[in-house]
Amino acid sequence: MDFSSFLTSLGTSFILFLVLMFLFTWLSRRPGNHPVYYPNRLLKGLDPYEGLRAPRNPFAWIREALSSTEADVIRMSGVDSAVYFVFLSTVLGILVISGVILLPVLLPVSATAHTVIKAAVAAAANSTTSQGSFDDLDKLSMGHIEEASPRLWAFLISTYWVSFVTYYLLWKAYKHVSNLRATALMSPEVRNEQFAVIVRDIPPAPEGQSRKEHVDSYFRAMYPDTFYRSMIVTDNAKVNEIYEELQGYKKKLAHAEAVYALSKTTAKPEGTKPTTKTGFLGLVGQKVDALEYYDKKVKELVPKLEAERKATLKDKQQCAAVIFFNNRVTAASAAQSLHDKTVDAWTVMDSPQPHQIIWSNLPKRFYTRRIRQYTIYFIVFLTIFFYMIPIGFVSALTTLANLEKYLPFLKPIVEQTTIKTVLEAYLPQIALIVFLALLPKFLLFLSKQEGIPSESHAQRAASGKYFYFSVLNVFIGVTIGSTLFTTFKEIEEHPNSIVDLLAKSLPGSATFFLTFVALKFFVGYGIELSRIIPLLVYHLQKKYVCKSENELREAWAPGDLGYATRIPGDMLIVTIVLCYSVIAPLIIPFGIVYFGLGWLVLRNQVIFDIKYSVTDLFIIYMLKLS
Repeated sequence: MDFSSFLTSLGTSFILFLVLMFLFTWLSRRPGNHPVYYPNRLLKGLDPYEGLRAPRNPFAWIREALSSTEADVIRMSGVDSAVYFVFLSTVLGILVISGVILLPVLLPVSATAHTVIKAAVAAAANSTTSQGSFDDLDKLSMGHIEEASPRLWAFLISTYWVSFVTYYLLWKAYKHVSNLRATALMSPEVRNEQFAVIVRDIPPAPEGQSRKEHVDSYFRAMYPDTFYRSMIVTDNAKVNEIYEELQGYKKKLAHAEAVYALSKTTAKPEGTKPTTKTGFLGLVGQKVDALEYYDKKVKELVPKLEAERKATLKDKQQCAAVIFFNNRVTAASAAQSLHDKTVDAWTVMDSPQPHQIIWSNLPKRFYTRRIRQYTIYFIVFLTIFFYMIPIGFVSALTTLANLEKYLPFLKPIVEQTTIKTVLEAYLPQIALIVFLALLPKFLLFLSKQEGIPSESHAQRAASGKYFYFSVLNVFIGVTIGSTLFTTFKEIEEHPNSIVDLLAKSLPGSATFFLTFVALKFFVGYGIELSRIIPLLVYHLQKKYVCKSENELREAWAPGDLGYATRIPGDMLIVTIVLCYSVIAPLIIPFGIVYFGLGWLVLRNQVIFDIKYSVTDLFIIYMLKLS
């Protein structure tokens, strides 16, 4: 890709963003699409356009995003969303303030250095810039400065300037986030989880006492005035199985009732009762009346569920509990206090929201959690540093020869000339794409296996693992890989020079990452704004799947940010731009556009569309940045 091709690609991406923005404006005006574009406002009983200060023209959403306040974000989507925008604003401020000094100073210093990049650096640059096609951009980087040149002082001083701006704004952001958190905790709005704590690693009960009696007596002795009650965690595997089956039949019954009611309006007045089959997935077996069959199943499962609940509460108590107090202050104090002289007994922590708790992880003992944690870390280490091995295994397994060997029933299909040609060309690549797409889910699965007690904590742990994966395999991998590839012989002859060669490769890799950042934002944020995929899924579900009101509500219910992958992506861009802000200052404007456009688009999303939940994550990441 030469420079003109890069500009063409960038312009095409921008035009595509404009098309998606106009499409968003047109689609969001249609009443049938309001559940997709304005679910937060509908859930709060507001009109989609209520309170807007401008007509809905193609650029009105930008005006609304800019004019919205932090209080608006908190009111519509909670404190977590406000913390996310503190993160975006902080990064944007770092890049803008740094760029005000770096761009007018370093670009002329580099451009007026009448020198030629040395051969080793040029070779490294050629490997990452399509054989030197970005020579003009290379002249605007530190790679154009000769060794021992006085001009390098400008780059050194700029490094201290970027560091100072970064540390100062991170300090300001951390204070702001702390204030937001304190304000939320002191809010008069009371939440149930504020009165509770989670207790793990409960020792065996003394002889003659049940586990619940043991827990009650222990905490009543410690908190005689504020202890309210306890709830012992039980092994609910069987109960959950029955409950899920019951809920499934209730949904099917509601669906069948909606279909029957609809048939009365479209066919004969008495309607047509839906039918189903009693076998696997309703596809085989005896055909029966769906309403009667599902109603019978529900009535059978209700007493069965109650009986299993009673047996579980009595016989399947485990070594964890939820303790309730009648005072929020006591609950907060208990979560931060030691309750035993040993670390592996009576472990107390804040209670998450009930739907966030991973109940199966609560009974896991202290040392079991530690062993699991270190084992998972080792697996993640192998995944990060040797991820080509599973990718190669998947690619090898999906060759036609192996498919015919292990799945012989596919041989008549894959032997077709057209199908064989397509599969040989694309099957390994598709397998690679699928593997990488499944990586976040794999990391989330590993995080839950550590014994983490809440979904949000598991998501945060998975996002951290994904961030390290991205940095090592994208940021460091590209830099080191390109250098080793182009200077292998020199390293072989002079192995002690590897550090110098890696240092010299950084300016040469700058233009690669410049294009990586530049081409990343327009299409991604255009799709985010237009919400094409959620819109298509919603209308397909509405037409062919959803018949009852509950099913429709589930189809358009606001989701979350998906921050297990989004935040590591943002952090990767922060890492790249900060690293190359001094080496190649031209990357700063592209970083500003990335985070500025992200701020606008996601501001629109959290106010109208999606409810995010990321508070703890950003506090941790701001500390990591500093």
